[in-house]
Order: sequence, then structure tokens, then C-alpha cells
Amino acid sequence: MSENLENKSACSIEEITNTNTLENTSNDFHLSTVNSEEQPKTDCNQSINSNSNSKTPTETSDEHFKEHVHYEGDVAVYTDPSTNFQYTWCKEKQEWVARSTAVYGFEDDTHTYTDSDGVKYFWDKEKNAWFPKVDDDFMARYQLSYGFVDNTQPVKEPPKEVEDVKKPEVSPEALKLKRKAQQPEPTWFDIDDQHNTNVYVSNLPLDLTEQEFVDFMQKCGLVMRETTSGKMKVKLYTDPETKVFKGDALCTYIRIESVDLALKLLDGADLKGKRVKVERAKFQMKGKFDPSLKPKKRKKKEKEKIKRMQEKLFDWRPERMRGERAKHEKIVIVKNVFESSMFDVDVGLILEFQQDLREECSKCGNVKKVIIYDRHPEGVVQVNMKDPEEADAVVQLLNGRWFEKRQLTAEIWDGKTKYKIAETDSQISKRMENWDKFLEADDQKRDKNSKKSEETKS
Repeated sequence: MSENLENKSACSIEEITNTNTLENTSNDFHLSTVNSEEQPKTDCNQSINSNSNSKTPTETSDEHFKEHVHYEGDVAVYTDPSTNFQYTWCKEKQEWVARSTAVYGFEDDTHTYTDSDGVKYFWDKEKNAWFPKVDDDFMARYQLSYGFVDNTQPVKEPPKEVEDVKKPEVSPEALKLKRKAQQPEPTWFDIDDQHNTNVYVSNLPLDLTEQEFVDFMQKCGLVMRETTSGKMKVKLYTDPETKVFKGDALCTYIRIESVDLALKLLDGADLKGKRVKVERAKFQMKGKFDPSLKPKKRKKKEKEKIKRMQEKLFDWRPERMRGERAKHEKIVIVKNVFESSMFDVDVGLILEFQQDLREECSKCGNVKKVIIYDRHPEGVVQVNMKDPEEADAVVQLLNGRWFEKRQLTAEIWDGKTKYKIAETDSQISKRMENWDKFLEADDQKRDKNSKKSEETKS
């Protein structure tokens, strides 16, 4: 059987050469589309025996082999029934090789190659590669495969969006009513245990004072203070009729950790012969809820102020060294310097008193500031010195001394007393008018002095 095939088939050397050349093309143009669609190309060294799924004529019976072999001219063609691949018989190697579907030709002294899609390629001898013939047919296939943009046609503008219909104008009063309607109604508030720093204490001695209660509760932490009044945030419950202490109270700590300590240490502790009961406070609504009694929300500045005060209480500061004096001991308070009514007549006296006291106190050291409380009935002047020792020298200099027929008293400031007097709106407006008059009179004096100096020069 093989002898008959040998007589009737021949392997074209030119076809094998062209096939190998196509597989060894340069990187300038890679025939990916051609190779991906073609059947695998092999030379005579690549046998059908390399395909494990294929069977050679020797491995099959003659009857089975004859069913899948046909002849195209003098070439024997075998079709693999499992893969439908076709193979031709190579006389040189005496083997079946894969059949190439490419069509090779010769045109104008140049080798040509046409793939299964009908694209024709020309062999470039200089670059040793196949290149497609770029014509109208090739461009049409390329554009169909990858798409293209037609720059000859004008670009269509996107449709303009329809302008929004003008909404009817709403009056401010209607907006206010709408906002009020959207606001939820005030309801009773609940505090979770992680943020509840309130402690309820019962079974307290009836003769217990507020300060004694604060001292007892501060064994476990700092008690919160009211931001406005500065008082400790504790409440001793009394009978509404007799106003007598009932023996239970409420305490608000700054930190939640203090609540846990109070529950462990103070619960069951003895206070004046009484075994007190300490528990976490729970607030319950009695009767109907009254929104007016609900505490107002604090502003952002007020919250920041409270936070700074609390941080200041808990920060670590070194203790004052033995013999070290406080900062407020640098300030001297001098009294009976003036009468407040004097400045209603002549506002300029404030500057004169200020200048005279600065010059006198500078004999004792560096004067940083002189403040005259012109509305204070005791005629108070505050002198800030650089060091406490300089302030002591100012006290020795001014205390008991006569100034403008008035005997002065000088002492170190206690650090607590406030000497600034609050003024009404009428007093403030009157004082501003006096200052305006003083400044106008001062300008007039300067103008007169400047004219006199010019006249003397002329």
C-alpha cells in the first residue's frame, strides 16, 4: 500500500521551503491572524506519528485506511476521522505531513502567499519576511476587523439638555414653617452606661452638708463643675414642703472611671454611722414630658472651654519648689488713687494718672502694665511688675504715701478679687462721647501749637 502511495504522491520542495520561510518571519509584521486560523504547518520532519490521537496507515486496517484516503491529482490526502485534519504523503521522509491550506504563487518575479481569508502576501527578500498587499480590499477587511473612525463626516453635537423648569419662588415664612414641620418633636432622652457619669447615693446622714458630700464623693474622682456658676455639680434632694434633706443625693463625675470606683469603694461605706448605698443613676420621666425643662445644647465654644478646663484638671504639673512665689504675686493693687467722678469731667486725667504711676513704679523695676479701673469707687489701679521682688518694692514705696492729697494703700493681689466694674449701655455711650471730645480738643490744641510755631518761624 505504501509503495502505491509513493508512486502517486510527491512532496513539493518549493512548498516546504515557503512554509518554513513563513514561520520564520521577522518581528516587523507578525502573521498572528494567519497562523491562528490556519491548520498547523509542519515540514517533512514533523510526522503524523507525533499526534497521539492520529493513527498512521500501518496502525489501522487497510479497509479503515481506505475509507479516509482520497487523491487530488497525484497527491494522496488522508483525513483524520477524529480531528478532521488532512495530511499528505511525503516521499522524501516516507511520512504523512500536515497539509497546508495556504496557496503559494509567483507574480512579477516575487513569491506570493494567500491565506484562508483571501489576503495576499508578498515575500520581501531584503527583510526576509512576508508583507501583505495593501489595497482597497485589504483596508476593507482591516476596518471590518478592528473598526475605524470616519473623519470625513462632521461630528454630531450631543443633544442639549433641556433646561430645568424654574421652580416657583418660596417665601421665607413658608420655608420657616417647612423647617419647623420637618424638625422632630422633642422626646425624653436616655443616657447609656458608657457615657453616664451620674451616681445616685442614698441612705445618707440627714445632717450632711453639701461640702461634706462633695468631699466624700471626691475620694473616687473629680466632681464636675457648672460652667456658668462654677459650683460643684451635686444635688441634695430635699422635701418640697419642709425643705429638709431627705438623705439621698446625685453626684456627677468628670470621668466614667470614677463611677466604677464609686460603685466598688463607696457602696456600703460608713458615713457618720450610716451605711450608704451607691448606684448608677437612672433617669425616668414622671408625668408628661416638658421640652422647656430640657437643658439647652451647648455651643461649640462652650464645649471646647469645658474640655480645656477638664484637661487642665487632669494634666500633670510639677509641684512648686519650696520658696517659689506664685505668679499673682507680681501684681500690685493700689487703692484711693482717684475718684471715679473726676474722669466724667476730664477724660484725659486717665492718661495722666497712668503715666505718673508708671514713672513712679519704674524706680523699683520693670513695669509691664498699668491698668486704671476708672469706674471703681475705691479708685483702684493695677500695676504689673516683672518679678515678685519688684512688686514688694512697689508696695513699700506706695503704701501710705500721699498722692494728689489722697493717702494711697498698696498690697499684693490675692489672685481672686476682680476689680472691673460692669457698665450699662448708657454709661458706655457717655464714656465714648467724653473720649471723642477729648480727642477733638487734643487735635485743636495741636493745630494751634503748629500755627504758633509757624508764625514764630516766619
